[in-house]
Amino acid sequence: MLKLVIANKLYSSWSLRPWLVLRAFAIPFEEIVIPLRQTDSRARVLEFSPSGKVPALIDGDLTIWESMAIIEYIAETFPNAGIWPKDRKARAHARSISNEMHSGFQALRQGCPMDAGARYKMPEITEGMQANIDRIETIWAEARTMFGGAGPYLYGAFSAADAMYAPIAFRLDGYSIPVSAETRRYIDTILRHPDVAHWQAAALKEPWMIADYAAGHTVIETFR
Repeated sequence: MLKLVIANKLYSSWSLRPWLVLRAFAIPFEEIVIPLRQTDSRARVLEFSPSGKVPALIDGDLTIWESMAIIEYIAETFPNAGIWPKDRKARAHARSISNEMHSGFQALRQGCPMDAGARYKMPEITEGMQANIDRIETIWAEARTMFGGAGPYLYGAFSAADAMYAPIAFRLDGYSIPVSAETRRYIDTILRHPDVAHWQAAALKEPWMIADYAAGHTVIETFR
């Protein structure tokens, strides 16, 4: 059975992405959680991941790290699961925006750390953050217009691209970021996905809290 090594569900946006692909496409796997910022966290992660970071996927004697590499490996291993859109153009577009997510949006990611257990007052939106938000809204609108069809997700049916952007939905919602009505509908769609809801419910039961994780941000609601 595949093994997926992840960090705290409350905080680990990169862990959520491949975990969500495995769950959403009913691929059996064993979950190994290594909480962040413990005295032995790095040593434990290095037992599984040569990069010293999570997530990492273990398939027998093979280890795959980095979220996009893991998702691509899952898609190749289960080619009939429909992890990427079937249409060639939609699939190319989905891979493009997923790789853009993997390498970009640093200002938003750093300014609004993922926290599945709280909602915060809107922070000061820097120029870089606003540029990230604008680009994300454009990407989502373009995917939905060009390829969304009758389904509620970016390419109609749920795909790896939705998994890649799921943590952004948590951030935009959790930090009270103003967005268009269309963007808000998509955020709600992602957060209502049963496996995203399962992730958040499990996160709220975790015993590992990091008190200064979102230092400088004002909590307006906690979900525990």
